[in-house]
Amino acid sequence: MEKIYCRSLEEIPATAKKIVDFCKGEKIWVFKGDLGAGKTTMIKAIAKLFGIVDRVSSPTFSLINEYQNDSGTVFYHFDFYRVEKPVEVLEIGVEEYFYSGNHCWIEWAEKIPGFLPHEFVLIDIEMEFDGVRKITLSQIFN
Repeated sequence: MEKIYCRSLEEIPATAKKIVDFCKGEKIWVFKGDLGAGKTTMIKAIAKLFGIVDRVSSPTFSLINEYQNDSGTVFYHFDFYRVEKPVEVLEIGVEEYFYSGNHCWIEWAEKIPGFLPHEFVLIDIEMEFDGVRKITLSQIFN
């Protein structure tokens, strides 16, 4: 487990780099945090580090966005905020994405209990005082 503090918008790129360094080799990244905690903002900064030049946005209505960098690496960005029943994710073939061997960045995973792979990295973003974000990084093995 590792804890990182992000004290300002200017620190986001450096914080994203620390997250990428911690998660090296892992494909499934789960971003946890309250609405407005900065999950999508952090994913945008991480995408930039991976060389993604497309506009990165939260797939709140489509549930999934796909990105690719210049070297052909594929990244899937999920946002399950609007999911009311976990079975809804079966309709988009979520398990095929999770086990594709590609990078998967997942927001609101708590809405889909039982569908996550057994191993993933948890990036828990908590708002503290004065806009400071405490980010706890953990390897999860279920």
